[in-house]
Amino acid sequence: MAERLDTPLEARRRWRPRVDPEFFGRTSESIARFMGTPRFLVYLSAFVAIWLAWNTWGPVPLQFDSAALGFTALTLMLSLQASYAAPLILLAQNRQDDRDRVAAEQDRQRAERNLADTEYLAREMAALRLAMNEVATRDFVRSELRGLLEDIVEERELRIRELEQELSDMERTVERAGARPKGKGGKGKGPRPSASSPDAPGPGAAGPAGVGPGGD
Repeated sequence: MAERLDTPLEARRRWRPRVDPEFFGRTSESIARFMGTPRFLVYLSAFVAIWLAWNTWGPVPLQFDSAALGFTALTLMLSLQASYAAPLILLAQNRQDDRDRVAAEQDRQRAERNLADTEYLAREMAALRLAMNEVATRDFVRSELRGLLEDIVEERELRIRELEQELSDMERTVERAGARPKGKGGKGKGPRPSASSPDAPGPGAAGPAGVGPGGD
């Protein structure tokens, strides 16, 4: 039966092993890191030395890699190890490059944020400096307060002088009003008694020596 063009094809099942890329990358990176350590070199050197010694001086029936054939098995193993080590190292380098790229991008973004923050702070400081120029400083406030204090002291002294002058004028006025005027002989003239006063002599009163006002 011919396949119809308007019918989508069914997905073919592929029997491939599914490998987690992250897990495989971490594993290969750890192996590559271990291969670049002195411990790996010591282990590999000890393994090769034991291999050569056993297949050279060991019992002939138990030797598995003849020295006459040039240690073919050892050469094959070392070649296989080198062939696998190169891709593992490259994979680890690629992962490191990816991390470096991500770190560089983060550093660039952080630098941009720092630059923006620095520019913002610079603008704020400039605005604050301009605003501070319009605000009264401590020296200016002190000078103004000192001037006001001097004006208050001068006004107070002037008021005290005026009050002292008024007080002295009042004292002189009181002294003048309380002083009596003096007549001849140093005796002061008292007030003349009026006609209605009981002490004043009447018209019919006798004068001196019994003489009335109408007598001889």
